[in-house]
Amino acid sequence: MFESFTDVNHSFFGLLNQGPLTLTLFLHAVIVLPMFWIYFQEKKRLESEN
Repeated sequence: MFESFTDVNHSFFGLLNQGPLTLTLFLHAVIVLPMFWIYFQEKKRLESEN
């Protein structure tokens, strides 16, 4: 799953390019999880207005 990171320029995008799982985990942590957070937050706000 994870291989040794042997890049000349140690960049963040090079780290994400290690494999498909690394990119998937990163995108879910940055995009999908906050979407769930915002969804439930807004749902609670709309229910409290009624």
